[in-house]
Amino acid sequence: MKIAILGLGYVGCTAAGCIASQGHHVLGIDVSAGKVDTLNAGRSPVYEPGLDDLIGKARAEGRLDAVTEIGNKLDDADIAIVCVGTPSGVDGAHNMSFIVQVTRAIAASIKPDRAQPLTVVYRSTMRPGTTEQMILPIFRTALGDACDRLVELVYNPEFLREATAIEDYFHPPKIVLGTIDGTPSEKMVALHDGIEAPIFHVGIREAEITKFVDNTWHAVKVAFANEVGRVCQNLDISARQVHQIFVSDTKLNISPYYTRPGGPFGGSCLPKDVRALQHIAADTGAQTHLVDSLLRSNDAHKHHQFLQVTQGLEPGARVLLVGLSFKADTDDLRESPAVDMARKLLDAGYALDVYDPQLKPESLVGQNLGYAYAILPTIDGLLVDKATAESGDYAVVIATNRLIKDLSLGNKRVVDVSAIA
Repeated sequence: MKIAILGLGYVGCTAAGCIASQGHHVLGIDVSAGKVDTLNAGRSPVYEPGLDDLIGKARAEGRLDAVTEIGNKLDDADIAIVCVGTPSGVDGAHNMSFIVQVTRAIAASIKPDRAQPLTVVYRSTMRPGTTEQMILPIFRTALGDACDRLVELVYNPEFLREATAIEDYFHPPKIVLGTIDGTPSEKMVALHDGIEAPIFHVGIREAEITKFVDNTWHAVKVAFANEVGRVCQNLDISARQVHQIFVSDTKLNISPYYTRPGGPFGGSCLPKDVRALQHIAADTGAQTHLVDSLLRSNDAHKHHQFLQVTQGLEPGARVLLVGLSFKADTDDLRESPAVDMARKLLDAGYALDVYDPQLKPESLVGQNLGYAYAILPTIDGLLVDKATAESGDYAVVIATNRLIKDLSLGNKRVVDVSAIA
């Protein structure tokens, strides 16, 4: 294929060298004459280990060129990949001026007699909704009713780290291909042929948010590691050994566990230990701002879920809460998010019933007993049996765990809080 790459920074130059090495013909486009001249001389305008060799070889074999203007260069292109910068604006949002400029230039260059649509791919990081709300209207304005016939829009985030960018290009952790309707792009599948990685064909917004999620998670990991390191140092503990122990656990610590959006955390361990680490950090002067925010964030999610499940409910509506303990098959109520949900429902004036067959108030002991009656002093009158739960006239049934599978609820409206992200 013929691939045009617009923007010859780190991402664009790496893509140019790697794609050309796969046998495609690549045309680099950048307003900087210096970058274009350097590329045409067989060198990379940016330093990245191994990139000079790829670019030099591609130039020598006639598979790589560069120009400063689009002109008619996209007439026979199969794919145009946009790699221009989206730097931070003064308010923290991305500066989208380069995206707008290059999109307008691409749209203006597309001829109405194209035999097949030009696949326009964006790799620049940008706010979810940008493709649909800003980019697509530019193409529609320029091309009118022929837009859908002439252009295929794709968002394809890159996962390149500087200094290992070539390795990352050919061995990525994943390939994300977002289209307007979520259907696969044949040209982009072909472009990634031979690269072994999981491929996700998703909607455009899911693809757009991917880099934000990934990079913020990486930032969380770094901040968390450094906060733990400060606590360890202040207590004369080897942070290196603690890290070795932590990352050795790939079942829970470094794994998909606890990373799925859904229910808040609760139970007897997580909230208690977070508070304890907060106290230790404050006592030793470690300043753990990330750790300090965890309980507030968790409380915010509890309230978010309450607002979601009560949306549209009439005042005083009858509600069934299925599962009160923090986990199914237990009677442990300590810091259960479901207990907080029950309290919020009662405080809001809803008529609440609770179904949890493992829970018997007379059997609660110790801290579990104290917590239950401190938060829900009327707990004895809230619990109902299975027959009542199934036959009751409820405006909504709120499921907090898998106990919902035990009930036959007919056409009752059921809201699973684990599905509320």
